[in-house]
Amino acid sequence: MLSRFPAAEQEELAGYFRKYGADADTADRMAAAVSSDPGTALRLHAREELGVDPDGLPSPVMAGAASLLAFSVGALVPLFPYLVGAPVLGLSLALTAIALVSGGMVVGRLTGRPILRSGVRQFLLGAMAIAVTFLVGYLIGSHGG
Repeated sequence: MLSRFPAAEQEELAGYFRKYGADADTADRMAAAVSSDPGTALRLHAREELGVDPDGLPSPVMAGAASLLAFSVGALVPLFPYLVGAPVLGLSLALTAIALVSGGMVVGRLTGRPILRSGVRQFLLGAMAIAVTFLVGYLIGSHGG
């Protein structure tokens, strides 16, 4: 956006500065100064529009390792009853539902979104994934028939 619409993006920056209390002339000069350095302009847009501090993001390796760990632990939840010798599908589904709702609620709390809505959203996404997985297994013939 910065390279395709520089004038509009500069005006957007000026709007941020006015919102913070700068008069129109000062905001325009500040926006022009910031826009002269694309890296600075990009960082400011990321903070203002997305609420992301590019300098505060973890390294890609750390993000990948955290994702691997989270998915691995999450994958154990539905398997847990089977791993402890209780092969009961209902128990597996109940534990999975609790984990999905709880995880969604934690994300909601961390992101400032409505907690219950985030829990329900995560549950519904998980339920859709379970349904798709079941359907694929059924269609390829793993239903024991």
